Amino acid sequence: MDLWFTEKQTEQFGITAKVNKTYHTEKTDFQQLVMIETAEWGNMLVLDGMVMTTEKDEFVYHEMVAHVPLFTHPNPKHVLVVGGGDGGVIREVLKHKSVEKATLVEIDGKVIEYSKKYLPDIAGELDNPRVEVKVDDGFMHIAKSDKAYDVIMVDSTEPVGPAVNLFSKGFYAGISKALKDDGIFVAQTDNPWFKADLIKQVYNDVKEIFPVTRLYTANIPTYPSGLWTFTLGSKIHDPLKVKDERFTEMETNYYTSELHFASFALPKFVKDLTT
Repeated sequence: MDLWFTEKQTEQFGITAKVNKTYHTEKTDFQQLVMIETAEWGNMLVLDGMVMTTEKDEFVYHEMVAHVPLFTHPNPKHVLVVGGGDGGVIREVLKHKSVEKATLVEIDGKVIEYSKKYLPDIAGELDNPRVEVKVDDGFMHIAKSDKAYDVIMVDSTEPVGPAVNLFSKGFYAGISKALKDDGIFVAQTDNPWFKADLIKQVYNDVKEIFPVTRLYTANIPTYPSGLWTFTLGSKIHDPLKVKDERFTEMETNYYTSELHFASFALPKFVKDLTT
């Protein structure tokens, strides 16, 4: 008998994948964690029934979270990743030679533990000497930080469980305080097919705090609808005004300098969420 995993993305729609084996399942202090091997997507991390990352398509999300803000900032040295215990965003951050220190704050240490074991190509840089890993509450870490970071990336789950506070206006205000005077932040903000109201709310909240606010998209097939959004807030630097000389060669599978700008060209129904 075939075993299939289905993520119920709405009450009427889901995505399904054939499972070869289950590596681990555990109710952590914060969420239900499952690590499985799928026939199509390779190893897959699932939290509270939602696909977080897979070996096959992980590069899209991690590259777009990291490289858009890091190429926008002229000299990012200190970077914070909130969430992201799988280590994928950290891996991409470290490709930027200007980064002296990358801090990861993940509330659930089990995500880090099992990502290192079953997703080594994603989590492989978490032990890099340029990285500091803290198992802590990202919301509180932000609240205690003052002008500490050049770039902050919020790599959270969807706004349920431990991630609810990471989609609040107060959190974005705290991020502004934690950033230096020319700082930039980016957060994943779900998909426009099922979560249009969330995107609109986050965009308007960020716009009230940051002089430069932009929405951009990427195609991630294992995430709900496949069309994913990211909201960027910047105190000074505009991702649409990055000079060509800022872009340097690095190994990527999705992100390019051309795509950097193209990702901000939004379908009409998505652009309407920003007006």
